Amino acid sequence: MAKVFAYNLPKAEKDNVNTTPITLKKPLEVAPKSLMERLNFANVSLPLGDLKVEKKMKKILAEHSHKKIQSDKLHKLADKWFPTIEPILAKYGIPDDFKYVPLVESGIKGGVSPKGAAGFWQFMPATARMYGLKVNGKVDERYDLHKSTVAASKYLRDLHNIFGNWALAAAAYNLGDVKLRRQIYAQKEDNYFKMKLNKETGGYVYKLISMKEIIDRPASYGYINSSVASSTHIE
Repeated sequence: MAKVFAYNLPKAEKDNVNTTPITLKKPLEVAPKSLMERLNFANVSLPLGDLKVEKKMKKILAEHSHKKIQSDKLHKLADKWFPTIEPILAKYGIPDDFKYVPLVESGIKGGVSPKGAAGFWQFMPATARMYGLKVNGKVDERYDLHKSTVAASKYLRDLHNIFGNWALAAAAYNLGDVKLRRQIYAQKEDNYFKMKLNKETGGYVYKLISMKEIIDRPASYGYINSSVASSTHIE
């Protein structure tokens, strides 16, 4: 006969219940970033702790406040221009911060520069033609927002390929790539914020950052009735 083996099931052990009350840890509060920590252009940060840079940044920011400009014109132009500019920049892989270039170049004064630069992106005639724009006695496509933005995107892409840095690409857009390369070699310095450049180019990226600030945070700079930032700024 087959032997039958009886197995005694082990008694179920009582659950070890920890009756010690659980203390929930409060989430660590993250201190808000200072102005200089927050400001950047195309993810290129300003050097922290550099008092000279900080003083210059705050000075140019103040020059773009409503108290100084006394107009909401820039915000109205942003509302009008950005829907055309933004998708084109994205298509060519250009950081969104470059949409502020036309506001800096032609938003406040506009017209033709003494050197002949004109249009939304203030192209010189030769550079405009190099990037596919028609500039002649009958047609000037520098005043066509869509076409000139395409040309500017191609130009900025080429400048970034040369310098590998978007702040330097912006500086080269203003100064010219050959002149900027000469300055980099002469100064043995390729940090835009630490370079010694002429007044216009030396303040150019600061102006772009300032334009970004007043459009994104209008109330902080006295612009009460501006609408563009309410739809684009994320706290």
